[in-house]
Amino acid sequence: QVQLVESGGGLVQAGGSLRLSCAASGRTFTGYAIHWFRQAPGKEREFVANIWWSGDSTYYADSVRGRFTISGDNAKNTVYLQMNSLKPEDTAVYYCAAGRTVIPSNFVAWGQGTQVTVYS
Repeated sequence: QVQLVESGGGLVQAGGSLRLSCAASGRTFTGYAIHWFRQAPGKEREFVANIWWSGDSTYYADSVRGRFTISGDNAKNTVYLQMNSLKPEDTAVYYCAAGRTVIPSNFVAWGQGTQVTVYS
């Protein structure tokens, strides 16, 4: 059974940084992508970034490009989301998910989420 566990969320002042981790277990992820999504209170879930496990290809939402960096450590089966220059509008619960496609309904696993709160 595939499991994803996020960590690294917290409270940070605007302009600060956080690094989120998504630890994967239960299978190898060759051919899969790990996606980060976020959901703020009262808003719909939105895509943040993803990385394809085997090729290290990455993609970012316009709202985070240039501030966030996604990376993977194959040896640790872990994907990281380095978040710099954080803004209050980045406040949300951040989730990681695994899938062979970019269609959320086809993802094989979601993590439980980690809260990120950015104050001004």
